[in-house]
Amino acid sequence: MFAAVEDGGIMSPRSISKAWERVTKRLGISVGFHATRHYHASTLIAAGADVVTVSRRLGHGSAAITLTVYAHLMKPDDHAAAIMQTVLGPKA
Repeated sequence: MFAAVEDGGIMSPRSISKAWERVTKRLGISVGFHATRHYHASTLIAAGADVVTVSRRLGHGSAAITLTVYAHLMKPDDHAAAIMQTVLGPKA
């Protein structure tokens, strides 16, 4: 099934998808391979990984692409803004 990996070659995206389909069918579950990518990104974000790290792990061309897809999962960091206000002082 994974002969290409065993001989040192690189599996094509299509062969990975086909292998995934065989495994999930054998296990009796219905989860698309692409869903694992979203799970990975969501888990990284929940663990506090920065957007640049997540973007690189996903192979996105820029962090802006990652933000477009995953911004709704990111918690706002009001703490950092509050620290800046303390350092800079209240508005005049």
